[in-house]
Amino acid sequence: MLTGDIIRRSANRFPDKTAVIWQDQKLTYRELDEASNRFAQALIAQGLTKGDHIGMVCRNRIEYAVVFFGSAKAGTVLVNLSVQYTAEMFDYSLEKGDVKCLFVEQPFVEATRPAYERLESLTSRIIIGAEEDTPEAATFESFMASAPSNEAPDVEMVPSDPFSMTFTGGTTGMPKGVLASHRSRDITAHTVMVEERLEDTDVVAIVTPMFHVAALNIMFQPAMLCGATTVLQTKWSVQEYIANVRQHQITACFMVPTQALMLVNYEQLDPGDLRTWRKISFAGAPMPNWVQEELLAKFPELRITQIYGQSEVGVVAALPHRFLPEKLGAVGRQAYNVDIAVLDPDGNPVKPGEIGELCSRGENVMLRYHNDPEETARFFRGGWGWTGDLAKVDEEGFMFLVDRSKDMLISGGENIYPKEIENALFRHDSVSDCAVIGVPDAKWGEAPVAYVMLRPEREATSEELIAHCERILTPYKVPHLVLLVPELPKTAMGKVQKHLLRAKYLEDFGGMAPLLVGQADAQAREASWGE
Repeated sequence: MLTGDIIRRSANRFPDKTAVIWQDQKLTYRELDEASNRFAQALIAQGLTKGDHIGMVCRNRIEYAVVFFGSAKAGTVLVNLSVQYTAEMFDYSLEKGDVKCLFVEQPFVEATRPAYERLESLTSRIIIGAEEDTPEAATFESFMASAPSNEAPDVEMVPSDPFSMTFTGGTTGMPKGVLASHRSRDITAHTVMVEERLEDTDVVAIVTPMFHVAALNIMFQPAMLCGATTVLQTKWSVQEYIANVRQHQITACFMVPTQALMLVNYEQLDPGDLRTWRKISFAGAPMPNWVQEELLAKFPELRITQIYGQSEVGVVAALPHRFLPEKLGAVGRQAYNVDIAVLDPDGNPVKPGEIGELCSRGENVMLRYHNDPEETARFFRGGWGWTGDLAKVDEEGFMFLVDRSKDMLISGGENIYPKEIENALFRHDSVSDCAVIGVPDAKWGEAPVAYVMLRPEREATSEELIAHCERILTPYKVPHLVLLVPELPKTAMGKVQKHLLRAKYLEDFGGMAPLLVGQADAQAREASWGE
């Protein structure tokens, strides 16, 4: 199925039903279908053709739904960019993503300006939320008004054509552009719709950022597929979620574990306020067992679905509610419409209980890393896509994640690659060597901690190094703690032995990340979630 077919078919089935709610704005399925037609026609009128890349820098709001389906109907590739990027990261990703036309929400215009002025290939910019046109950019409303027709454009496409790009961290620490087809995201949408039992009677809350696959393809797209109503929450807060449940009678949502933790710890939580809430799915980081147990205790009617996936392969496993609490801790069994295997380094299946790398193959897997043939070749080996996650499978086919073969850590649902933080630290002229590890954190799941060696006769405090990182990195990537050490443990080949650093950290601090210099980061992230 083509992505544009989703809204067209749902509009035929539920023309006057509300499809999307954002604040005081609503679109029915018919209105969203027609709006996405106009968007596609406006793109084509501006000279964009099938295969061209358009960028989106925007928080959760109603325009995202229009752009999502409109880009699909025009045959362009929607490049989703994090609103938390720095100007430097916008410059990198807009160039790496070959973006020709950028749709950017008003608060992020200045951060994207250097890239827009530098990149000759980025020829147009449309401002979402602006009140009037300027000589250098049109408003979203003006862009939509330029459409010559409300009809769907006649663009020849097949499901294997590129549809979207999402940037994800790489082993080098720099984001890679995951290029996915219409078919691959359609498979994920069907998987979630079936596993979570979404129906047209559901009202689905979108409470994670839509520039992530989790919100856009794991929650919004399946909801549109089955004809549900979606409620977009721009900025995460427990209070706003509770208010939305009460106002809109929300029945289902997707959360990262950090959000669920905030919810169960909310002192004024009254389960009666959430009595319509019946379904929740999780992914993004390991969900602590006690959080799931607390949810079940507070909301006995709540159905919990744990799902596993990544941008490169989509959703490939799920743990439906009926297997709780017996299989608590598992990420699930193979989804009905994908192929997965746990393989040894030679590509051979491991026996039940043995550890191997989780792999997937088929149309659910990405097309490639855009403009990155070397990383693409590393990912695809022997006909499989290698996720980098180590897992084991029990006799009943349930998968349990053991570790990650890469150094990535997940903090509050966000992927963090230590190499990117290390590269930032190396840009300080007092740093001789450094290593970043992920440590357990009671609130965020994991938190980055840096071990740093200073150059001889140079000085720098932990606070100075953190401030240095804050000027370079996206806020959630800034180390919670910087520890100055005289040397780092290394192998004979000069590689840092991070497992020894982790053991040393646990010995020194007893496990959880101290909120010393990390306090400001935690407060900032609560204040800016979704911004």
